[in-house]
Amino acid sequence: MEILRGISVAHGIAIGEAVILDAEEFRIPYRTVAPDHVEREMELLDHAFRSSLQELADQTQWLGEHLGQDAANVFDWHIGVLKDTNLRSSIEDLIRQKNAAAAYATSTVMRNYQRRFMQMTDPLLVERIRDVQDIERRLLRHVLGETREDLAHLSKPVVLVAHDLTPTQTAQLADTMVVGVALDSGAATSHTAILLRSWGRPGVIGLNDVSTRVSGGDLLIIDGVNQLVIANPNDQTLEEYKTKKAEYERLAVELEVIKKLDSVTADGVRIYLWSNIEFPREAAIGMASGADGVGLYRTEFLFLRPEGAPSEDEQYEAYRSAIEGTRGGTVTIRTFDLGADKYTQQKQYEQERNPMLGLRSIRYSLQNLDMFKVQLRAILRASVHGDVRLMFPLIVSLMEYRQAKMTLHDAMEDLEEDGIEFRRDVSVGMMLETPAAAIQVQDYCREVGFISIGTNDLIQYLLAVDRGNERVGRFFSASHPAVLRVVRDVIRACTKADVQVSLCGEMAGQPVYTLCLMGMGLRHFSMAPANVPEIKKLIRLATIPYAQRVVRRALSFETDWQVTNYLRKETKKLLPDDPI
Repeated sequence: MEILRGISVAHGIAIGEAVILDAEEFRIPYRTVAPDHVEREMELLDHAFRSSLQELADQTQWLGEHLGQDAANVFDWHIGVLKDTNLRSSIEDLIRQKNAAAAYATSTVMRNYQRRFMQMTDPLLVERIRDVQDIERRLLRHVLGETREDLAHLSKPVVLVAHDLTPTQTAQLADTMVVGVALDSGAATSHTAILLRSWGRPGVIGLNDVSTRVSGGDLLIIDGVNQLVIANPNDQTLEEYKTKKAEYERLAVELEVIKKLDSVTADGVRIYLWSNIEFPREAAIGMASGADGVGLYRTEFLFLRPEGAPSEDEQYEAYRSAIEGTRGGTVTIRTFDLGADKYTQQKQYEQERNPMLGLRSIRYSLQNLDMFKVQLRAILRASVHGDVRLMFPLIVSLMEYRQAKMTLHDAMEDLEEDGIEFRRDVSVGMMLETPAAAIQVQDYCREVGFISIGTNDLIQYLLAVDRGNERVGRFFSASHPAVLRVVRDVIRACTKADVQVSLCGEMAGQPVYTLCLMGMGLRHFSMAPANVPEIKKLIRLATIPYAQRVVRRALSFETDWQVTNYLRKETKKLLPDDPI
């Protein structure tokens, strides 16, 4: 038995035999054709373009109908590239002028196209390399007329293992017998990850070398709850996971009822559960899951698209759509947190040696004021449609916060001059994500409207662990005593200053920490929509005095594993039948 830890893209448990998906690489040798065969090669090329565009149109329509428009939009850029007359003319010129075979001309031009993106300094454009490779493979498949065994012909449930998946391959999973996915590579904001989340079945990425350590036919367990892949489990582990899988499926049915109930403790204390969203349509999904609103709208996903930064009107429409989706609930819009992992750069193309400590988040915004002000204008315009709050990410100094507020006031003045309606009383807050901000929290409380604790970054900076690095993933722990004490102190300081405090990191959506956080005084949680029902169920079974006793005991331990074991035991007392 072998256990691998990665990054979960969808919760749940899947069990099945491994199917290894080899990279679809076409090695095209240089080949010319006789002059009288040039027109045939031109016809092959025309067929490849027409067939590729038709395939993309069909896939886009299917994705829109089954997974939503955000998933369907992934292929917009692919279609745009295939309709680019300059690209096609370059391939045709090579065929006509050099008598090159259609396959060789296509491969040559597309590889040159890839190199252009490699040389670009904007990491958002560098990410398009994967999309260019996907387009090249699609064209070559039609030029060569090759048919490959696809996943649609599977006759039993399997777990798909690959180094990576292209957006095209990922989109094809939804109508197959694939029950889970394990990938070597991992980029949380890539098109592949977006489609995997829309697909909704258990998936773990960032496993480094799972495709070489696992063989076809091996029995695999995908544990999307604990971010694990277990290869060739022993009989005891297999039986345990079969039980967990059945429990998870039973729980999913039970939680449908919980969604409609209020989030109130057994002794009558109201706890607010908000959702974290990346796309506007997820606001309504969060409400359907039982959330009270949106605690974190990660707007950077609007910017991670092929055509670049969205216009002010496009942003306004996105924010308005999210606000309307909550049907009157609170919507906390975070300004774009670009940089670091949000660029999804491959290592060899990184523009900074250590982007997590580089030009990211509010630092990037304050050095790109035109782009920043456009977003602030869009948020302010959308604020008239509901209960909107605005939040700045990764604030490390009071000066940064004040500069961001000044830019916000500039945006307000611009809107006033243009005669555009907006709300001047929008509450403005900050993400607390660094030890520096935690230490200085009392100073921030005198100026901010609210504080949201971002434990994903806070933990990595406290523990010096890159949260996206699978090699040190086991050291990234919300149970570390230092993490718990810092979170407790921040909640205490905010409560004393009468400043609303919420927690929007992954810690908020993990039931094992719910009692601990409630005992510390946290009353506002923000999490992935899928996690809301189970957290609500636990809250309704707990009392505040019980949670306070739990946190006092948890803070007495010296190691993270002691804390985790204790919290899991206490949570199990309230949820004895739930997989935790």
